[in-house]
Amino acid sequence: MLMIPKELRDKPFFSMTGSEIVELFNNILLPSKDATIERIERDFTHKELVHGIKGLAELLGCGRTKAQELKSSGILKEAVIQNGKKIIFDAAKVLELLKNQQ
Repeated sequence: MLMIPKELRDKPFFSMTGSEIVELFNNILLPSKDATIERIERDFTHKELVHGIKGLAELLGCGRTKAQELKSSGILKEAVIQNGKKIIFDAAKVLELLKNQQ
């Protein structure tokens, strides 16, 4: 647990002095020796990523329509990373999911 003094926790940020802001950030960013922070690191360097429906179609050797059907069906849900229109597939996971589907 962070040890932030009560007077800093209750004071509005915009009314803090420079030294109070530094103290606040030191308490947040440099935890005490007792506090342990578990960091989750993801390594994407070893994965083959396929971008877009066209990339999925090329990976599977099928048309874009069939690739879109597979993506929309939910079969590949665990292998899809989507943010808006940007779609990225984990190629190994796609092949594994399709292999287990049959």
